[in-house]
Amino acid sequence: MAILLATPLGAARAWTGDGSAPRLARVKDVASVEGVRDNQLIGYGIVVGLHGTGDSSQTVFPLQTLESVLERMGVSLQGNAMASMMQTRNMAAVFLAGTLPPFAQPGGKVDVTVSSAGDARSLEGGLLLLTPLYGPDGQIYAQAQGPLVLGGYAVTSNGSSKSVNYPTTARIPSGAIVERAVPLSLSSLRPLALLLDDADFRTAEAAAAAIDRELGRPLAHAVDSRRIELQPAVNEDIPALLARVEEVEVQVYPRAKVVVNERTGTVVIGGEVRLQPVTILHGGLVVNVVSRVEVSQPNALAQGTTQVVQQTTVQAQDKPANRIELKDGATVDDLVENLQQIGATARDIISILQAMKEAGALEADLEVL
Repeated sequence: MAILLATPLGAARAWTGDGSAPRLARVKDVASVEGVRDNQLIGYGIVVGLHGTGDSSQTVFPLQTLESVLERMGVSLQGNAMASMMQTRNMAAVFLAGTLPPFAQPGGKVDVTVSSAGDARSLEGGLLLLTPLYGPDGQIYAQAQGPLVLGGYAVTSNGSSKSVNYPTTARIPSGAIVERAVPLSLSSLRPLALLLDDADFRTAEAAAAAIDRELGRPLAHAVDSRRIELQPAVNEDIPALLARVEEVEVQVYPRAKVVVNERTGTVVIGGEVRLQPVTILHGGLVVNVVSRVEVSQPNALAQGTTQVVQQTTVQAQDKPANRIELKDGATVDDLVENLQQIGATARDIISILQAMKEAGALEADLEVL
């Protein structure tokens, strides 16, 4: 189990009136330009050149895909009785996923993630054949092809197997070439606006004020807790304006947050988290059901038969409750120290934090991954 703090233990913090500690950050690190966005791409193709680790004959669509590719290459399998007996162990049907960045132009390259769609054991050593990547509108925006790069492997021999990481998912760095650009003009973004990554009224007002001070004119206006409108002058150079705006340092007031991941046992507690006085009693009832199989053998002169009898024993143990008391002024350090003293597991910590949130003793957003 890992418990991580966003600030060092015992570090002094200057608290503001609302309980949050401001920090300086550039506009480009906490906000994005409205309308300037990535676009998701998806495709379906085949990977060839595998060493017998591809899809089995029980998966139908790889064979259909192979026939379609051969048809486009001038090789027709229609009417061939042997077509249904073709082996596909050296190839695998895959789905492709990519992201088209804003302002991408034809000829540019993007990374592609390739994942097996069938029952292939590994994509190691594979080559992706030319595959179109489609956008949400059904148009082709990129073409992908190239050798796969894996972060794992799978080996099988004489009934034994070893697998490291995920050999059925691979990457092709710069493996897709952009064929179509998404129309986007900064001059058409009227009004020009910034969107904060984390909605906060105070941060929005502070960002608008900082931008006005840096540029020396009333340019920015906070519309709500996330959106900041910019009013550029007529015929102003928008890229140059955004370059100056993105470098402005603003005071950010982050929300207090606790993030827990039950699968990995990781708990991240932000430095802005505050605790109220509370007493925690945490214990549990352990019930073990043990089953044993015994053979009942009759005496030599008896006329009974041998029987297999299952003996079940139920054992219950009520653990004493662990007590944690957080007095007024308790810090996150105190909570972590007490949790470590009682030997709390990741599941225990999640339950305790959820109960503290419901009781109003945890002044933070609790996010469970």
